[in-house]
Amino acid sequence: MNKLIFEEKIYTYDIDIVGHVNNIVYIKWMENGRTHLLEAIGIPVADLINNHGIVAIINNTSITYKKPFFIYNKVKIELWISKLNNASVIMEFRFFNENSEFCATGQQKGLFINTISMRPARLSEKHRKAFERFLITD
Repeated sequence: MNKLIFEEKIYTYDIDIVGHVNNIVYIKWMENGRTHLLEAIGIPVADLINNHGIVAIINNTSITYKKPFFIYNKVKIELWISKLNNASVIMEFRFFNENSEFCATGQQKGLFINTISMRPARLSEKHRKAFERFLITD
């Protein structure tokens, strides 16, 4: 299957007092990745909410930092799905700098919720097939 690969910029406001990218910025990049993923599979966030009555929420985020990013670094992010259940998903993230050095790894667990009942919502077969494009289980 495929990994979604995208780049992020580092801005001056991303830098913390220590001089490297603040930890919270990685979560912002992960949020951007989820948006890119939904667009890549043909189910933009607004479509998921407005046409299917489903919201995707995150119920767990984990990040392991290996090497910091600084203001002039370029950030390449790889994203894929490592587990796809009926109403949940596990997404994996890898962060690299412009020298292809591995800088961080992340994982997020997401849950699909029905906007009316606020209970878990099973993915339709169409949505499941769309997500499978980025499913890598090994």
